[in-house]
Amino acid sequence: MKASASDLCQSPVCGAQPPGAGAAAKHLAGSVHVASAVVAYGTLTIGFGAVILYLIKNKREFRWLPDLAVLDTISYRAVVIGFPFLTLVILLGTLWADIAWGRYWGWDPKETASLVTWLIYAAYIHARVMRGWRDARSALLLIIGFATILLTFFGNYIFSGMHAY
Repeated sequence: MKASASDLCQSPVCGAQPPGAGAAAKHLAGSVHVASAVVAYGTLTIGFGAVILYLIKNKREFRWLPDLAVLDTISYRAVVIGFPFLTLVILLGTLWADIAWGRYWGWDPKETASLVTWLIYAAYIHARVMRGWRDARSALLLIIGFATILLTFFGNYIFSGMHAY
């Protein structure tokens, strides 16, 4: 009898499935869920970086930095691109959770943190579009939003739950 790679290595790097995942680990929803998270968090990080540069330039004049209006526009457009992907992350995550664990939502710390992140970025978009918030007023929401992204991303190391790998 020949040994397979999965017999020799139980690491996720070798293709081992997380406990309880079964067929869900190979489901397309899981792959698109993770890819969407990479796009969402990447674009939202660009928005955070632009707002930090905005706040720096707002306090001190650095000629090598883009104009304040450009930085404000970059941060807003990054959120407009990243927010639909963040929505997709949550929707596909619920589908994948139902396949893997038999429930759509279980108030797992990562699920809860991702919902809070989504609500903060929704509030940012609402404040920009409906209330006309621009510039430094909206910057605080992006900073809080990025902090919740960090909590969502690194919360696995702090809290236990279904997403503790």
